[in-house]
Amino acid sequence: MRDYGRPLAFGLSLAPNATDLDQILQTAAAADESLDLIGIQDHPYQRRFLDTTTLLTTIAARTRRLVVFHDVACLPLRHPAMLANEAASIDLISGGRFELGLGAGAFWDAIEGMGGPRRSGSEAIAALEEAIEVIRLMWSGERGLRFEGEHYSIKGIHSGPVPAHEIEIWLGVYGPKACALLGRVADGWLPSLGRTPLSELAGRHDLIDEAAVEAGRDPSTIRRMLNVSGTITDSPSGDRFGGHHGQWVEEITDLVRSHGFDTFIFWPEGEPIEQVRRFSDVAAEVNERVASERPQVDPA
Repeated sequence: MRDYGRPLAFGLSLAPNATDLDQILQTAAAADESLDLIGIQDHPYQRRFLDTTTLLTTIAARTRRLVVFHDVACLPLRHPAMLANEAASIDLISGGRFELGLGAGAFWDAIEGMGGPRRSGSEAIAALEEAIEVIRLMWSGERGLRFEGEHYSIKGIHSGPVPAHEIEIWLGVYGPKACALLGRVADGWLPSLGRTPLSELAGRHDLIDEAAVEAGRDPSTIRRMLNVSGTITDSPSGDRFGGHHGQWVEEITDLVRSHGFDTFIFWPEGEPIEQVRRFSDVAAEVNERVASERPQVDPA
């Protein structure tokens, strides 16, 4: 059993297809009524996609409750100083409803084709660590900032704007070195189920926890998120995240109590607004079930 005891949250992730803009905005409005978060994929080299940051800003301006985030930002094509400015701007526009999902990079042929750097695995992790430091400096409100790294530098720049709240940085990473980095310096883990088998995720939790403890951090302060894709149907299925309401409730509840996850980001494969309604019902029942199973804390 592995449950960090964190409050549960439920969200939605969408692809920013330019031809689907009206549907994306309608789906975001539906999610704003009953879910907690909305993420948008970030693949700037995909010619059919809208710019993720611009779309997140639009969604933030049209919603009241949803936390908005990149799922996850493509760091090699987004300079961290500029990304920090964009993130702080959305946070101010939304009244403190932005968190930053960040990835070290993938699809290197496409990144290089768009003018970005091609990095080895170790280079990508080193650049990610530098970027986190640069981003937090740019949110600090301090003047005359300097940072000199192998991949990024800032030279005497004044930081700002300062975000409306302390923005969290969530990493969409998988490898042991990246998970150790997360445990030391980041606020959340944002993997996708299927990219790494569920059987291997426990070991990743252990790496994050060990690194957090070594850095003097409490592992339970790190949010454990999971991207899950599928369709909520009317009938049972033998596939994970492919069956009816009750099957989804059982599977997500197990991911909370046995696998340590507290936040679930749904990538709907069916009609999105109907799937949002169904996922909201699943979320409500999972919340009730987990609350009833967790030990009750005596306020005295």
